[in-house]
Amino acid sequence: QVQLVESGGGLVQSGGSLRLACAASGFTFNTSPMSWYRQAPGKERELVADISSGGRYIKYSETVKGRFTISRDNGKNTVYLQMNSLKPEDTAMYYCNVRRYGITYWGKGTLVTVSS
Repeated sequence: QVQLVESGGGLVQSGGSLRLACAASGFTFNTSPMSWYRQAPGKERELVADISSGGRYIKYSETVKGRFTISRDNGKNTVYLQMNSLKPEDTAMYYCNVRRYGITYWGKGTLVTVSS
């Protein structure tokens, strides 16, 4: 029943911007902390950003801090990741994530490719 659908990925040049969105359904979105992860080929999946249910508490990985912004619109059941000043090392599949009752749910991901 839980569904997470990412969108907004694509090909962008270094220094460019993209805005990812994750549309959520099947659970009470406005009480659920949400996260963005990414995974590059041959590398482990890594946490990019966390946001609390009300959007007050936010954490970023050090590699994206100052460039990426996570936000959410609880009226739209959507979490966003604004990505600015993109670098080739940001190239990865980006995944939306939520944990409910000890179970982790993932979207299918959206591919971000940053060219040099």
